[in-house]
Amino acid sequence: MSEPPHYDVTGSGPVLLLVPGGAGHPMGLGPLTERLARRFTVVTYDPLGLAHGQLGLPVPDQRPADWSDGAHRVLEAVVPPGERAHVFGTSSGGIAVLDLLARSPRRLAHVVAHEPPCVTVLPDGPQRREELIGRLDGPGRPAAEGASATPMGVFLAHVLRPFTTYVPSPATPAHRLTLAVGADSRGQLLHRATELVADRLGSALVEFPGGHLGTLDHPVEFADLLTETLRSGARASPQEGP
Repeated sequence: MSEPPHYDVTGSGPVLLLVPGGAGHPMGLGPLTERLARRFTVVTYDPLGLAHGQLGLPVPDQRPADWSDGAHRVLEAVVPPGERAHVFGTSSGGIAVLDLLARSPRRLAHVVAHEPPCVTVLPDGPQRREELIGRLDGPGRPAAEGASATPMGVFLAHVLRPFTTYVPSPATPAHRLTLAVGADSRGQLLHRATELVADRLGSALVEFPGGHLGTLDHPVEFADLLTETLRSGARASPQEGP
Protein backbone atom coordinates (compact mmCIF):
# COMPACT_ATOMS: atom_id res chain seq x y z
CA MET A 1 0.00 0.00 0.00
CA SER A 2 1.31 3.47 -0.88
CA GLU A 3 2.16 6.01 1.76
CA PRO A 4 -0.74 8.25 2.89
CA PRO A 5 -0.84 11.64 1.14
CA HIS A 6 0.69 14.66 2.83
CA TYR A 7 -1.61 17.56 3.66
CA ASP A 8 -2.20 20.36 6.17
CA VAL A 9 -5.49 21.61 7.59
CA THR A 10 -6.41 25.08 8.82
CA GLY A 11 -9.58 27.09 9.39
CA SER A 12 -13.17 25.98 9.82
CA GLY A 13 -16.27 25.62 7.67
CA PRO A 14 -16.88 23.62 4.49
CA VAL A 15 -13.86 21.69 3.21
CA LEU A 16 -11.80 23.36 0.50
CA LEU A 17 -9.00 21.27 -1.00
CA LEU A 18 -6.09 23.28 -2.44
CA VAL A 19 -3.74 21.68 -4.96
CA PRO A 20 -0.69 23.90 -5.57
CA GLY A 21 1.11 24.28 -8.88
CA GLY A 22 4.68 23.42 -9.80
CA ALA A 23 5.73 20.25 -8.03
CA GLY A 24 2.92 20.67 -5.51
CA HIS A 25 5.00 22.47 -2.87
CA PRO A 26 2.67 25.01 -1.20
CA MET A 27 5.37 27.66 -0.80
CA GLY A 28 4.04 31.20 -0.96
CA LEU A 29 0.39 30.21 -0.49
CA GLY A 30 0.28 31.28 3.18
CA PRO A 31 -1.56 34.59 2.64
CA LEU A 32 -4.10 32.96 0.31
CA THR A 33 -4.67 30.10 2.73
CA GLU A 34 -5.02 32.46 5.68
CA ARG A 35 -7.70 34.46 3.90
CA LEU A 36 -9.60 31.37 2.77
CA ALA A 37 -9.42 29.85 6.26
CA ARG A 38 -11.83 32.54 7.46
CA ARG A 39 -14.57 30.79 5.50
CA PHE A 40 -13.38 27.23 4.85
CA THR A 41 -11.58 24.30 6.37
CA VAL A 42 -8.62 24.60 4.03
CA VAL A 43 -6.87 21.34 3.25
CA THR A 44 -3.59 22.01 1.43
CA TYR A 45 -2.45 18.92 -0.45
CA ASP A 46 1.28 18.33 -0.93
CA PRO A 47 1.31 15.47 -3.46
CA LEU A 48 5.04 14.74 -3.31
CA GLY A 49 5.52 15.64 0.35
CA LEU A 50 8.09 18.30 -0.56
CA ALA A 51 6.98 20.50 2.35
CA HIS A 52 6.92 17.47 4.65
CA GLY A 53 10.53 16.30 4.59
CA GLN A 54 10.59 14.56 1.19
CA LEU A 55 12.47 17.21 -0.80
CA GLY A 56 15.72 15.72 -2.07
CA LEU A 57 14.50 12.12 -2.16
CA PRO A 58 14.15 10.37 -5.55
CA VAL A 59 10.88 11.12 -7.37
CA PRO A 60 9.50 9.18 -10.36
CA ASP A 61 7.92 10.94 -13.31
CA GLN A 62 4.47 12.11 -12.27
CA ARG A 63 1.09 11.65 -13.95
CA PRO A 64 -2.05 13.70 -13.33
CA ALA A 65 -3.71 10.48 -12.17
CA ASP A 66 -1.07 10.11 -9.44
CA TRP A 67 -2.02 13.47 -7.98
CA SER A 68 -5.76 13.07 -8.43
CA ASP A 69 -5.70 9.63 -6.80
CA GLY A 70 -3.91 11.12 -3.81
CA ALA A 71 -6.34 14.04 -3.70
CA HIS A 72 -9.24 11.59 -3.65
CA ARG A 73 -7.68 9.76 -0.70
CA VAL A 74 -7.21 13.04 1.14
CA LEU A 75 -10.87 13.92 0.62
CA GLU A 76 -11.97 10.49 1.83
CA ALA A 77 -9.99 11.16 5.02
CA VAL A 78 -11.20 14.69 5.75
CA VAL A 79 -14.68 15.18 4.27
CA PRO A 80 -17.48 14.20 6.69
CA PRO A 81 -19.87 11.50 5.43
CA GLY A 82 -22.63 12.90 3.25
CA GLU A 83 -20.81 16.17 2.58
CA ARG A 84 -19.01 17.47 -0.50
CA ALA A 85 -15.76 19.39 -0.83
CA HIS A 86 -14.86 22.49 -2.79
CA VAL A 87 -11.64 22.10 -4.78
CA PHE A 88 -9.13 24.57 -6.22
CA GLY A 89 -6.00 23.85 -8.23
CA THR A 90 -3.62 26.17 -10.03
CA SER A 91 -1.26 25.40 -12.94
CA SER A 92 -0.19 21.73 -12.64
CA GLY A 93 -2.56 21.53 -9.68
CA GLY A 94 -5.28 22.73 -12.05
CA ILE A 95 -4.63 19.71 -14.24
CA ALA A 96 -4.81 17.44 -11.18
CA VAL A 97 -8.21 18.81 -10.16
CA LEU A 98 -9.55 18.45 -13.71
CA ASP A 99 -8.57 14.79 -13.56
CA LEU A 100 -10.07 14.45 -10.07
CA LEU A 101 -13.38 15.89 -11.27
CA ALA A 102 -13.48 13.61 -14.29
CA ARG A 103 -12.77 10.48 -12.26
CA SER A 104 -14.30 11.13 -8.80
CA PRO A 105 -17.00 13.81 -9.10
CA ARG A 106 -19.60 12.75 -6.57
CA ARG A 107 -17.90 14.07 -3.42
CA LEU A 108 -17.15 17.44 -5.06
CA ALA A 109 -19.36 20.50 -4.66
CA HIS A 110 -17.49 22.66 -7.19
CA VAL A 111 -14.03 22.77 -8.76
CA VAL A 112 -12.01 25.77 -9.93
CA ALA A 113 -9.01 25.04 -12.18
CA HIS A 114 -6.75 28.08 -12.62
CA GLU A 115 -4.73 28.21 -15.86
CA PRO A 116 -4.07 24.47 -16.19
CA PRO A 117 -1.34 24.10 -18.85
CA CYS A 118 -3.43 21.93 -21.20
CA VAL A 119 -1.59 23.41 -24.16
CA THR A 120 -2.05 20.44 -26.49
CA VAL A 121 -5.74 21.39 -26.93
CA LEU A 122 -4.63 24.31 -29.11
CA PRO A 123 -4.56 23.80 -32.91
CA ASP A 124 -0.76 24.08 -32.81
CA GLY A 125 -0.57 22.45 -29.38
CA PRO A 126 2.47 20.19 -29.84
CA GLN A 127 4.56 23.10 -31.11
CA ARG A 128 3.37 25.40 -28.31
CA ARG A 129 4.14 22.67 -25.75
CA GLU A 130 7.72 22.33 -26.99
CA GLU A 131 8.15 26.10 -26.86
CA LEU A 132 6.79 26.20 -23.30
CA ILE A 133 9.11 23.43 -22.16
CA GLY A 134 12.06 25.08 -23.86
CA ARG A 135 11.28 28.40 -22.21
CA LEU A 136 11.00 26.92 -18.71
CA ASP A 137 13.58 24.14 -18.90
CA GLY A 138 16.57 25.94 -20.31
CA PRO A 139 20.23 25.49 -19.40
CA GLY A 140 21.03 25.41 -15.69
CA ARG A 141 18.14 23.31 -14.42
CA PRO A 142 18.03 23.23 -10.59
CA ALA A 143 18.69 19.91 -8.87
CA ALA A 144 15.79 17.51 -8.39
CA GLU A 145 17.53 15.22 -5.87
CA GLY A 146 20.02 15.49 -3.04
CA ALA A 147 20.88 18.24 -0.61
CA SER A 148 20.61 21.00 -3.24
CA ALA A 149 17.23 19.89 -4.61
CA THR A 150 14.56 22.55 -5.16
CA PRO A 151 10.83 22.27 -5.90
CA MET A 152 11.47 23.89 -9.28
CA GLY A 153 14.05 21.22 -10.05
CA VAL A 154 11.52 18.50 -9.24
CA PHE A 155 8.89 20.23 -11.37
CA LEU A 156 11.15 20.52 -14.40
CA ALA A 157 12.48 16.97 -14.10
CA HIS A 158 9.32 15.04 -13.28
CA VAL A 159 6.12 17.11 -13.66
CA LEU A 160 6.31 19.59 -16.55
CA ARG A 161 6.56 17.16 -19.46
CA PRO A 162 4.00 14.53 -18.44
CA PHE A 163 1.45 17.05 -17.18
CA THR A 164 1.51 19.21 -20.31
CA THR A 165 0.34 16.26 -22.41
CA TYR A 166 -2.94 16.10 -20.45
CA VAL A 167 -6.18 16.54 -22.38
CA PRO A 168 -9.33 16.99 -20.25
CA SER A 169 -11.91 14.25 -20.58
CA PRO A 170 -15.04 15.22 -22.55
CA ALA A 171 -16.97 13.37 -19.81
CA THR A 172 -15.92 15.97 -17.21
CA PRO A 173 -19.11 17.23 -15.48
CA ALA A 174 -18.96 20.84 -16.64
CA HIS A 175 -21.71 22.00 -14.25
CA ARG A 176 -19.30 21.34 -11.35
CA LEU A 177 -16.39 23.19 -12.99
CA THR A 178 -15.16 26.75 -13.43
CA LEU A 179 -12.04 27.47 -15.47
CA ALA A 180 -10.08 30.48 -14.22
CA VAL A 181 -7.72 32.76 -16.14
CA GLY A 182 -5.59 35.68 -15.02
CA ALA A 183 -6.52 39.21 -16.06
CA ASP A 184 -2.83 39.89 -16.70
CA SER A 185 -2.49 36.72 -18.81
CA ARG A 186 -4.71 37.90 -21.67
CA GLY A 187 -3.27 36.84 -25.00
CA GLN A 188 -0.75 34.51 -23.41
CA LEU A 189 -0.47 30.77 -24.04
CA LEU A 190 -2.09 29.45 -20.86
CA HIS A 191 -4.93 31.99 -21.02
CA ARG A 192 -5.73 30.91 -24.59
CA ALA A 193 -5.50 27.21 -23.74
CA THR A 194 -7.77 27.61 -20.71
CA GLU A 195 -10.36 29.51 -22.75
CA LEU A 196 -10.41 26.68 -25.27
CA VAL A 197 -10.78 24.03 -22.55
CA ALA A 198 -13.75 25.94 -21.09
CA ASP A 199 -15.33 26.20 -24.53
CA ARG A 200 -14.84 22.50 -25.31
CA LEU A 201 -16.19 21.32 -21.97
CA GLY A 202 -19.00 23.89 -21.82
CA SER A 203 -17.91 25.11 -18.38
CA ALA A 204 -17.88 28.59 -16.90
CA LEU A 205 -14.86 30.85 -17.39
CA VAL A 206 -13.94 33.51 -14.81
CA GLU A 207 -11.13 36.07 -14.91
CA PHE A 208 -9.12 36.34 -11.68
CA PRO A 209 -6.71 39.04 -10.44
CA GLY A 210 -3.12 38.94 -11.65
CA GLY A 211 -1.53 36.53 -14.05
CA HIS A 212 -0.43 32.92 -13.78
CA LEU A 213 0.86 33.61 -10.26
CA GLY A 214 -2.21 35.53 -9.13
CA THR A 215 -2.49 33.33 -6.03
CA LEU A 216 0.84 34.75 -4.86
CA ASP A 217 0.64 38.31 -6.17
CA HIS A 218 -2.96 39.14 -5.17
CA PRO A 219 -3.85 36.66 -2.42
CA VAL A 220 -6.65 38.60 -0.72
CA GLU A 221 -8.51 39.59 -3.88
CA PHE A 222 -7.91 36.15 -5.37
CA ALA A 223 -9.24 34.39 -2.26
CA ASP A 224 -12.37 36.54 -2.12
CA LEU A 225 -13.25 35.91 -5.76
CA LEU A 226 -12.46 32.21 -5.37
CA THR A 227 -14.82 32.03 -2.39
CA GLU A 228 -17.68 33.57 -4.35
CA THR A 229 -16.97 31.44 -7.43
CA LEU A 230 -16.99 28.21 -5.44
CA ARG A 231 -20.12 29.09 -3.52
CA SER A 232 -22.09 30.30 -6.53
CA GLY A 233 -20.94 27.32 -8.58
CA ALA A 234 -21.99 24.88 -5.88
CA ARG A 235 -25.39 26.54 -5.57
CA ALA A 236 -25.93 26.25 -9.32
CA SER A 237 -24.92 22.58 -9.53
CA PRO A 238 -27.59 19.88 -9.35
CA GLN A 239 -27.19 17.74 -6.25
CA GLU A 240 -26.72 14.13 -7.26
CA GLY A 241 -26.50 11.18 -4.92
CA PRO A 242 -23.37 10.49 -2.84
